[in-house]
Amino acid sequence: MSITNYNNQHLTDEEYTKIQEALTSMKQICEKYLKNLSPEERKKYGRVNEQNKLLVNKTYDYHKNQPELQAPEVNWEEFEKDYISRQRLESIVAVLERLNIGLYNAKIMHDNDNYQAALTDYSFASYKAGTLDPNFEKKYKDLKQFFTKNRGKDSSKEV
Repeated sequence: MSITNYNNQHLTDEEYTKIQEALTSMKQICEKYLKNLSPEERKKYGRVNEQNKLLVNKTYDYHKNQPELQAPEVNWEEFEKDYISRQRLESIVAVLERLNIGLYNAKIMHDNDNYQAALTDYSFASYKAGTLDPNFEKKYKDLKQFFTKNRGKDSSKEV
Protein backbone atom coordinates (compact mmCIF):
# COMPACT_ATOMS: atom_id res chain seq x y z
CA MET A 1 0.00 0.00 0.00
CA SER A 2 1.29 3.44 -0.93
CA ILE A 3 2.04 6.08 1.64
CA THR A 4 -0.36 8.99 1.29
CA ASN A 5 -0.59 12.51 2.60
CA TYR A 6 3.09 13.33 2.32
CA ASN A 7 2.34 17.01 2.59
CA ASN A 8 -0.12 18.03 5.28
CA GLN A 9 0.68 21.73 4.98
CA HIS A 10 -2.19 23.42 3.16
CA LEU A 11 -2.60 27.04 2.12
CA THR A 12 -5.54 28.65 3.83
CA ASP A 13 -7.86 30.92 1.86
CA GLU A 14 -6.39 33.89 3.74
CA GLU A 15 -2.80 32.88 2.94
CA TYR A 16 -3.64 32.27 -0.70
CA THR A 17 -5.31 35.69 -0.95
CA LYS A 18 -2.32 37.40 0.68
CA ILE A 19 0.09 35.64 -1.69
CA GLN A 20 -2.03 36.59 -4.72
CA GLU A 21 -2.12 40.22 -3.55
CA ALA A 22 1.65 40.24 -3.00
CA LEU A 23 2.25 38.71 -6.44
CA THR A 24 -0.04 41.28 -8.06
CA SER A 25 1.85 44.04 -6.30
CA MET A 26 5.20 42.57 -7.38
CA LYS A 27 4.02 42.25 -10.99
CA GLN A 28 2.90 45.89 -11.01
CA ILE A 29 6.21 47.08 -9.57
CA CYS A 30 8.34 44.89 -11.85
CA GLU A 31 6.37 45.45 -15.06
CA LYS A 32 8.56 48.31 -16.32
CA TYR A 33 11.71 46.26 -15.77
CA LEU A 34 10.61 43.14 -17.61
CA LYS A 35 12.29 42.54 -20.95
CA ASN A 36 11.29 40.06 -23.61
CA LEU A 37 14.39 39.08 -25.52
CA SER A 38 14.15 37.18 -28.77
CA PRO A 39 16.26 34.03 -29.11
CA GLU A 40 18.64 36.06 -31.29
CA GLU A 41 18.94 38.77 -28.65
CA ARG A 42 19.54 36.20 -25.94
CA LYS A 43 22.32 34.74 -28.05
CA LYS A 44 23.74 38.18 -28.85
CA TYR A 45 23.75 39.50 -25.29
CA GLY A 46 24.23 36.14 -23.65
CA ARG A 47 24.65 35.75 -19.97
CA VAL A 48 27.62 37.16 -18.13
CA ASN A 49 29.57 34.16 -16.87
CA GLU A 50 31.43 34.07 -13.56
CA GLN A 51 34.75 35.16 -15.08
CA ASN A 52 33.12 38.17 -16.71
CA LYS A 53 31.31 39.04 -13.46
CA LEU A 54 34.72 39.16 -11.81
CA LEU A 55 35.87 41.60 -14.51
CA VAL A 56 32.79 43.79 -13.94
CA ASN A 57 33.30 43.69 -10.16
CA LYS A 58 36.99 44.60 -10.45
CA THR A 59 36.15 47.44 -12.85
CA TYR A 60 33.56 48.69 -10.37
CA ASP A 61 36.16 48.55 -7.58
CA TYR A 62 38.56 50.67 -9.66
CA HIS A 63 35.74 53.08 -10.50
CA LYS A 64 34.92 53.57 -6.81
CA ASN A 65 38.46 53.54 -5.39
CA GLN A 66 40.65 54.98 -8.17
CA PRO A 67 38.39 57.01 -10.45
CA GLU A 68 41.40 58.74 -12.01
CA LEU A 69 42.12 55.43 -13.83
CA GLN A 70 38.70 55.07 -15.47
CA ALA A 71 38.07 55.45 -19.19
CA PRO A 72 36.43 58.79 -20.04
CA GLU A 73 34.39 57.11 -22.81
CA VAL A 74 32.33 55.14 -20.27
CA ASN A 75 29.22 56.72 -18.80
CA TRP A 76 30.16 55.89 -15.21
CA GLU A 77 26.91 57.14 -13.75
CA GLU A 78 25.02 54.68 -15.97
CA PHE A 79 27.61 51.95 -15.22
CA GLU A 80 26.99 52.35 -11.50
CA LYS A 81 23.20 52.31 -11.94
CA ASP A 82 23.49 49.15 -14.05
CA TYR A 83 25.78 47.58 -11.47
CA ILE A 84 23.40 48.28 -8.58
CA SER A 85 20.35 47.18 -10.60
CA ARG A 86 22.12 43.96 -11.58
CA GLN A 87 22.90 43.18 -7.94
CA ARG A 88 19.36 43.94 -6.81
CA LEU A 89 17.77 41.90 -9.60
CA GLU A 90 20.15 39.02 -8.93
CA SER A 91 19.12 38.91 -5.26
CA ILE A 92 15.41 39.08 -6.19
CA VAL A 93 15.82 36.31 -8.77
CA ALA A 94 17.65 34.14 -6.21
CA VAL A 95 14.78 34.48 -3.73
CA LEU A 96 12.19 33.80 -6.44
CA GLU A 97 14.12 30.73 -7.63
CA ARG A 98 14.22 29.32 -4.08
CA LEU A 99 10.50 30.00 -3.70
CA ASN A 100 9.78 28.46 -7.10
CA ILE A 101 11.70 25.27 -6.30
CA GLY A 102 10.16 24.92 -2.84
CA LEU A 103 6.61 25.62 -4.00
CA TYR A 104 6.99 23.35 -7.01
CA ASN A 105 8.22 20.53 -4.75
CA ALA A 106 5.25 21.08 -2.40
CA LYS A 107 2.92 20.97 -5.41
CA ILE A 108 4.49 17.67 -6.51
CA MET A 109 3.75 16.20 -3.08
CA HIS A 110 0.13 17.39 -3.22
CA ASP A 111 -0.17 16.02 -6.78
CA ASN A 112 1.08 12.67 -5.52
CA ASP A 113 -1.30 12.71 -2.55
CA ASN A 114 -4.25 13.39 -4.89
CA TYR A 115 -3.13 10.71 -7.32
CA GLN A 116 -2.75 8.05 -4.60
CA ALA A 117 -6.18 8.93 -3.19
CA ALA A 118 -7.68 8.75 -6.70
CA LEU A 119 -6.15 5.27 -7.16
CA THR A 120 -7.66 4.16 -3.85
CA ASP A 121 -11.03 5.55 -4.86
CA TYR A 122 -10.80 3.83 -8.25
CA SER A 123 -10.00 0.54 -6.53
CA PHE A 124 -13.02 0.98 -4.26
CA ALA A 125 -15.27 1.83 -7.24
CA SER A 126 -13.99 -1.30 -9.01
CA TYR A 127 -14.81 -3.41 -5.96
CA LYS A 128 -18.28 -1.89 -5.57
CA ALA A 129 -18.98 -2.20 -9.31
CA GLY A 130 -18.41 -5.93 -8.81
CA THR A 131 -21.44 -5.92 -6.50
CA LEU A 132 -23.49 -4.73 -9.48
CA ASP A 133 -24.33 -1.37 -7.92
CA PRO A 134 -25.32 0.70 -11.00
CA ASN A 135 -23.91 3.95 -9.57
CA PHE A 136 -20.52 2.39 -8.93
CA GLU A 137 -20.59 0.60 -12.30
CA LYS A 138 -21.01 3.98 -13.98
CA LYS A 139 -18.27 5.55 -11.86
CA TYR A 140 -15.92 2.62 -12.50
CA LYS A 141 -16.46 2.84 -16.27
CA ASP A 142 -16.00 6.60 -16.16
CA LEU A 143 -12.68 6.30 -14.28
CA LYS A 144 -11.46 3.26 -16.21
CA GLN A 145 -10.86 5.40 -19.31
CA PHE A 146 -7.77 6.86 -17.61
CA PHE A 147 -6.07 3.47 -17.41
CA THR A 148 -4.67 2.47 -20.79
CA LYS A 149 -2.90 -0.82 -21.44
CA ASN A 150 0.50 0.72 -22.33
CA ARG A 151 0.44 3.34 -19.56
CA GLY A 152 3.28 1.98 -17.41
CA LYS A 153 6.11 2.48 -19.92
CA ASP A 154 6.95 6.16 -19.83
CA SER A 155 4.46 7.76 -17.51
CA SER A 156 5.99 6.54 -14.24
CA LYS A 157 7.79 9.84 -13.66
CA GLU A 158 4.74 11.97 -14.35
CA VAL A 159 1.94 11.85 -11.83
